[in-house]
Amino acid sequence: MVIASTLAHGGGAGPDGADPAPPRRPSRTPYWLLAPGLLWLGVLFVLPIAALFLTSLQTPVPGGEVGAFQPDVRVLNYPDAVHGYYVQFGRSFAYAGIATLAALLIAYPLAYMIAFKAGRLRNLLLVLVVAPFFTSFILRTIAWRQILAEEGWAVRTVKFLHLVPADTSVTASAFAVVAGITYNFLPFMTLPLYASLERIDPRLIEAGGDLYANGFTVLRKVTVPLSMPGIVAGTLLTFIPAAGDYVNAALLGTTRTQMIGNVIESRFFRIVDYPTAAALSFVLMAAILVLVTLYIRRAGTEELV
Repeated sequence: MVIASTLAHGGGAGPDGADPAPPRRPSRTPYWLLAPGLLWLGVLFVLPIAALFLTSLQTPVPGGEVGAFQPDVRVLNYPDAVHGYYVQFGRSFAYAGIATLAALLIAYPLAYMIAFKAGRLRNLLLVLVVAPFFTSFILRTIAWRQILAEEGWAVRTVKFLHLVPADTSVTASAFAVVAGITYNFLPFMTLPLYASLERIDPRLIEAGGDLYANGFTVLRKVTVPLSMPGIVAGTLLTFIPAAGDYVNAALLGTTRTQMIGNVIESRFFRIVDYPTAAALSFVLMAAILVLVTLYIRRAGTEELV
C-alpha cells in the first residue's frame, strides 16, 4: 500500500535512497551561436529582399524626372515585365541548361579520374581544378574572346579540319556564351562530383566486375547511382548562378544573345527603371526556386553533398 501510494503521487527515490534529480533546463547556447548568422542574414539578405520587393511595386512620378518613383502597389509590374522579356527568360534557362549538361559531361570523367585513378597526383589535380578561381572572372571571360576569335588557333583548327563551315563566325554567338558559362562554372560541378565519388567504396565497383558486368554496366548500375548526391549538388551549383549570369553574355555575345541578367543590369543602371528591374529579379528568383524544387523531387535524393 505504501509503495502504491508513493507511485500514485509521483514520488520515489533513487537506488541510493536519494530524491531523483530535477529535469535539466534546456541550454540557450545553441541560440546564442545561431544569433550572429541570423543577424547577418536578416540585415544583408531579408532586408534587401524586402526593399527590392517594395521597389518592384512602385510607379513613376507623373511628370517627374527620370528615375523618380513613388511608393505604390502596382502588381501589374510583374506581368508587364514578364511579357516584355519572356524571350530573354527562355534564353537564360536554355543557356544555363545546356551549359550545366555540358559541364556534367566534362566534369564527371574528370572527377572520376581524380577520385580513382590519380593516385599521388590527386592533390595537384584538385589544385588545378580550382586554379582558375585565382584569376578574375572578367579576365577569364575575356580570355575566351581571344580563344574564340576568328584569328585564334581554336577556330582556325576546327575550320581547317572542316568541323564547321569556313564562313561560320564563332565570336559573339550563342556558342561562345554557352562555352564561357560552361568554363567559368565547371569547378562548381567538378568538386561536388569528386567529393561524392571519393566516398564510394572501391570494393563495390570491384564487386560489379566480379559479377561479370562490363565497365559501362558497372558505371551505369553502381557508380552513377552512388554518386547521385554529387550530381544533384553540382547541377544546382552550376545551373542557379548560370541562369542569372550576365557577364558571359555581355562579353561573349551580342544583343541577340542577351540573357535576363543583362536586361536587369540595363534596367537598373542605364534605363533607371527600378520597378521593372526589381520585378524581373523576383520573377527570376521564383522561377529558379520552382525549377530547383521540382528537380530535387524528381532526382529522388535526400542526401546532398
